[in-house]
Amino acid sequence: MTTPYKHEPFTDFQREENRRAFEEALNKVEASLGQDYSLVIDGERISTDEKLVSVNPANKEEIIGTVSKANQELAEQAMEAASQAFKSWSKWDPAARAEILFRAAAIVRRRKHEFSALLVKEAGKPWKEADADTAEAIDFMEYYGRKMLELKDGKPVNSREGEINRYIYQSIGVSVVIPPWNFACAIMVGTTVAPLVTGNTVLLKPAEPTPVIAAKFVEVLEEAGLPKGVVNFVPGDPVEIGEYLVDHPKTALITFTGSRAVGTRIYQRAAVVHEGQTHLKRVIAEMGGKDTVVVDKEADLDLAAESILVSAFGFSGQKCSAGSRAVIHEDVYDAVLEKTVQLAKERTVGDPRSHDTYMGPVINQKAYDKITRYIEIGKEEGRLVTGGEADDSKGYFIQPTIFADVDPNARIMQEEIFGPVVAFCKAKDFEEAIDIANNTEYGLTGAVISKNSENIERAKRDFQVGNLYFNRNCTGAIVGYHPFGGFKMSGTDSKAGGPDYLILYMQPKTISQML
Repeated sequence: MTTPYKHEPFTDFQREENRRAFEEALNKVEASLGQDYSLVIDGERISTDEKLVSVNPANKEEIIGTVSKANQELAEQAMEAASQAFKSWSKWDPAARAEILFRAAAIVRRRKHEFSALLVKEAGKPWKEADADTAEAIDFMEYYGRKMLELKDGKPVNSREGEINRYIYQSIGVSVVIPPWNFACAIMVGTTVAPLVTGNTVLLKPAEPTPVIAAKFVEVLEEAGLPKGVVNFVPGDPVEIGEYLVDHPKTALITFTGSRAVGTRIYQRAAVVHEGQTHLKRVIAEMGGKDTVVVDKEADLDLAAESILVSAFGFSGQKCSAGSRAVIHEDVYDAVLEKTVQLAKERTVGDPRSHDTYMGPVINQKAYDKITRYIEIGKEEGRLVTGGEADDSKGYFIQPTIFADVDPNARIMQEEIFGPVVAFCKAKDFEEAIDIANNTEYGLTGAVISKNSENIERAKRDFQVGNLYFNRNCTGAIVGYHPFGGFKMSGTDSKAGGPDYLILYMQPKTISQML
């Protein structure tokens, strides 16, 4: 029997001993910066001349580490290793596979501050955001391990006289895992261990800005007893390596988190049946959002402002769940805007190395350039009420930016910016507010701030998002509590951290035996 699942608690940094422990972890991580990390193929470490260079987005001069890049020949080698390892790994007792996840979770829990400190340095996450990221990674391992124990004997079906019937799940094959940089620990871990615990083998191609944390996690899996070849670590170019693995006839599953453009390209390529391929590939995709906080005229306006602020500017707006649109009833629009602007002006932007920093940098020059272009577009489409300033002289820093009086069809209301920019829009009534909230191609998260029970019920029915929150921010889904995934162009609504997520990595089999 396993203990009941309960999510990993967040660290209380108001306590001095916790702040001191985190400072020690930061010092430890900083003392180990600049190391080189190899590929891992069939349990062997392979170093290549071409490297991914991971840099601190808060200090471009600081190198976090270098990571070897795979070419197609090495990717093929990894695919063969994963295919061979699948033959034995898929036959392991599911409880034994779950035990490896539990051991890995225990290792990360013991080193929690170290992983979080690495996220501060490599991803530019403030302490609180980094701590939540690592906690979520632990949650994924614990939760999926427990779910596998529930599924290992299948589900009950009816038998009848003279016939015994069973409905079981079995592994599928090789999974190509392409995680994002924004939850460089949590989503990377979750999308790696879900195929593992279900008996599939993995080719892990980490996000280019954050490969070091992924390399560290592969070491954890090895320490937890994962056999060689079950996870192969193959960083590399998205086109040269990513598309090669997506197209490969031996790829059975592809799990991707990232942009709509890349996600739809993967979906399209995965549909092609290549020579030697004897199956249809499955794609599990989470492709972003353009998420809305709706504020009713019957709302706690302080709560509304705080919810908009946290949704828009947590981790510099670099979340697919970020609330980048605020749709406010016209009766309370000015008051909510004023309160949110005041809160934004009070927040500190700087190096997340400091505990006092609320918002750190954006991830790299490409993101910085994209976001600042959107700020210029916003100046044409709305009224800039705070922020708009940016500085990339040392790191990639952009101030929390709010545009008011934006048309629902404006570009900054429709396109995913993935930065600390939020657009405010008026609605004449609650029905129009929900219509505006639904008028994008995305449908990931949304929040409604209201005390009106009739409007809350209407939103439950009519607000077309995969994760809908009331009287709180629209970010911060917790594994096992808020299964996460979206509608429309936000992806396949696969509900990571939910009760039916692991089934996506297996194929059900009906067995009927006559007596």
